[in-house]
Amino acid sequence: MRETFRHATMLAVISILCACVIAQTADSSNSKSLESGWQLVWSDEFNGPNGSPPDPSKWKLETGGSGWGNNELEYYTNRPQNAYQQDGSLVIKVLAEKFTGPDGVTRNYTSARLKTQGKFSQTGGRFEARIKIPRGQGIWPAFWMLGADISDVNWPNCGEIDVMENIGKEPGTVHGTIHGPGYSGSHGIGSPFSLPAGQNFADDFHIYAIEWEGQSIRFFVDDHLYATRTPADLPTRTKWVYDHPFFLLLNVAVGGGWPGSPDASSTYPQTMLVDYVRVYQRYARIGVTPAQR
Repeated sequence: MRETFRHATMLAVISILCACVIAQTADSSNSKSLESGWQLVWSDEFNGPNGSPPDPSKWKLETGGSGWGNNELEYYTNRPQNAYQQDGSLVIKVLAEKFTGPDGVTRNYTSARLKTQGKFSQTGGRFEARIKIPRGQGIWPAFWMLGADISDVNWPNCGEIDVMENIGKEPGTVHGTIHGPGYSGSHGIGSPFSLPAGQNFADDFHIYAIEWEGQSIRFFVDDHLYATRTPADLPTRTKWVYDHPFFLLLNVAVGGGWPGSPDASSTYPQTMLVDYVRVYQRYARIGVTPAQR
């Protein structure tokens, strides 16, 4: 009887300890809410089984090799060879291989492009991802956002927010940019952020984020604020289009007008590792339904 009681007490203590560990883990992953009034409302920690595809309830894999308006050289596939979960990260893998898609387009590189369109979008908030980017001439990784009304009004009228872009020939620099009607493409309004000389973004994970509140979009790398965009930055007679829901995208392109083509120094495969993607909303905004975000 006494042993049974002792065993039951031990199990209760273990249960409490486990609950504490789980609670501490949850607090750690949501530390932003504790520090600055942000509440986590959506995330993907990419903790699925090794080799499993991205969670289809959260992400859609876009496919195609049309150049995507930038003269890109890759074919985006929905194959596990190009996008999968491994050791707590999303892996987007660029392969140098000849590939012909169902549309008949043939490319010499494959990669992946993920989006939350139709699954999650939000107006305003903090959007962040912890990423280790790939490297090499012609490689173009990005964490970015598009207006959820893109199917109705088209790009760039829907708006675009590039939380992080890197081109391989600038290994120590990333860019944060907004695009809209009258300020898109090469006329997008952006700013670079550079590491100290000799340091490269591909060498380690970094946190890339924006905080979008009303008519202000602030850009961060590892919590260093490096740019703020407001309507005052827009060209004359153009429109601030950041007043409606945006969805998320992750991809690695190859080639294109901005990064240029790969050269003899480029090596493959190249991988982008995404530890997590998290979206926050101010406490004052909690209570709105997902459809209202």
